[in-house]
Amino acid sequence: MCTTYLACSIINQLKEVGIAIVGYPRLIRLNPFAKFKTRGNGGISFKIDIDKYNNEKIVLAKDIILENVEKLSQMSCENTNPGVVFYEGEITSEMENYAMKAIYSIISIKKAEDFAEKIGAEIHKFKKGRGIIGSIAAIACPLEDYTYELLTYRSPENYGKKRLIDKKSVYEMDKKTLDTFENLDINNDYIAIEPKTPCPILYGIRGESIDDLKLAKSIVEVDEPIESYCIFKTNQHTDMHLQNVAKINDMEKYGCYSISGYVKEDPHIIEGGHVFFTLADDLGLIEAAAYEPTKEFRAVIKELLSGDQVQLFGGIGCGGTFNIEKIRIIKLNKKQHFENPICICGKRMTSAGKNKGFKCKKCAYKLPNGEKIAVEEERNLIEGKFYETPVVARRHLAKPLCRMSLVDK
Repeated sequence: MCTTYLACSIINQLKEVGIAIVGYPRLIRLNPFAKFKTRGNGGISFKIDIDKYNNEKIVLAKDIILENVEKLSQMSCENTNPGVVFYEGEITSEMENYAMKAIYSIISIKKAEDFAEKIGAEIHKFKKGRGIIGSIAAIACPLEDYTYELLTYRSPENYGKKRLIDKKSVYEMDKKTLDTFENLDINNDYIAIEPKTPCPILYGIRGESIDDLKLAKSIVEVDEPIESYCIFKTNQHTDMHLQNVAKINDMEKYGCYSISGYVKEDPHIIEGGHVFFTLADDLGLIEAAAYEPTKEFRAVIKELLSGDQVQLFGGIGCGGTFNIEKIRIIKLNKKQHFENPICICGKRMTSAGKNKGFKCKKCAYKLPNGEKIAVEEERNLIEGKFYETPVVARRHLAKPLCRMSLVDK
């Protein structure tokens, strides 16, 4: 199933009985490194416009929502544990802090239950009910930086079948809509708006403006019916999940961070094409990785040398390895090799034997105490520059360079 499809269906059912929502529904992505997450790890929230004294409509709205989520819980796999939260009142700073913790750290079901009771929220758990963690976060999350996503949904008879999206129209849409992004990965010939799972979504387009998203939808051509669509306001591609920490030892497993340090040793490649190196600072160290799905980004990591100073963006998975989403080159170490000296005649000299210096085969000139000359090599990386994973490997929350301001950079 799909949380966004469920939300879209609920919103449409509410509209049919005269219950309107305020603004756009919100899609809030949570910690991408949480151990018990769903694939996209998203929570949905929306505001309902009902007079607080109209108890009949409030009950009707809750019944529609809970019936739909209960149906989802029966259809979904055993590892999916939905939850619903109803909340009336102002969003407090304490609630916003909770939401941020859910996005960059870990919150247990018990802590979510206790917090809901504290703020006076009504919770409904299905199976284990882990979804209440993200439901509270979706309600409370502050969105100073945000994007939009337009999601179209398939007719049920097409679930699991090949999506019939015209590839050329996606390229055309990408050219004509300046405020959309992440539509394509040209280097990897990848159509990023098309999901690769058998879910109800036909395609999803991400952008900065509602108008451009609607224009994009009018350009993309599909050869199958669109059952419905919905536009979500979201924290996707904002780097909201990243905490700035000063020291490597301040980081914890399953957390998301921005951290600076130096490359302790040259990167190495293991079976499968994954690239690893050790990031260090004055007090600690951690293994960092660019995995095979990050494709050409691995070539950037391979260019690092021992002593390079870098800033990493990403998170720590269950194995304790830092998964790199972006990297900024702070300062490059010198890369050099050594060559035999040049003779006075212009010819490159050769060794005269162990500890005997150099000699010239052309003019017989000798340098008995000569030493090899250090030659500095040009580095392929650029100091101050950011490098990011390709679109094909981009996480929901990672802010792409096209969205980063000059201040960020």
